Parts: sequence; C-alpha cells; structure tokens
Amino acid sequence: MDKTDERLIAALKEDGRASISDLAASLNLSRTTVRTRLERLQASGDILGFSVVLKRDVASQPVRGLMMIGIEGRGTDRITRQLIALPQVRAVHSTNGRWDMIVAIGADTLEEFDTVLAQIRRFDGIAHSETNLLLNTKKAAR
Repeated sequence: MDKTDERLIAALKEDGRASISDLAASLNLSRTTVRTRLERLQASGDILGFSVVLKRDVASQPVRGLMMIGIEGRGTDRITRQLIALPQVRAVHSTNGRWDMIVAIGADTLEEFDTVLAQIRRFDGIAHSETNLLLNTKKAAR
C-alpha cells in the first residue's frame, strides 16, 4: 500500500458513498486509477467492506463508555450473562492482560450511566473495575 492508496482510503473514510468520479477529482487521479486501486485493495483484503452509520446509532445512548472489569473466581460466564441482559450494555469483550473483560456501555444520561456502573459493580465476582467515558467518536464501529 502506497501513499495514494492511503489517501484513497482516507477519502473513503470521510465519505464511503463518494463516487469514483468524485474520488478521482478530489485526489487528482483518473477514474480508471481510482477504480483499479479500489478493486486491488478489495481483492487483497485491505478493504473488507463498507458500512453504514445510522443517525439513530449516534443519537441513541449519547453517554458512552468502556468499563474494564477484573473477575475473581470462575464467574466469567455468569457475569457475562448478567451483563448481556442489561439494555445499556452494547458489547462484552473478553480480553487478556490486567482486565478480564471490557464492556461497552451506553446510556441516555450521566445519571443512568452511573446507575448502571453501580449495578455492575455489585455483581458477585467483580473484583475491581475502571471506567472511561468516550468523549468523541470519529468513526463508528462496525
């Protein structure tokens, strides 16, 4: 991947629906060059696909954060089931290192977010946790 490919990918990240003509004009390349590079990046697996970010995905649960959780004992499966049952939990990730799991949480208000954190901290088997609020998102996750 060269600088031109990187510029093309950056332009697609800004507007994934841009036409080949618009991409070519903004990058000062021919349409054939843009089309060929896009096809090559897809064939090589560098570009896996394109996604849509919906307004409701951004508008709902504007207070978002990541809660890192340390678990004591063998309660991971039970705690995972409890977490998934909470409507504010957007995703539960197992991980390695200091934390056993990372939980993506979304709420409508800071008060609701705080209430959910307190509820999770009371789960049997939660040894310790750390939470970070997400302040700004440049690209929505798939």
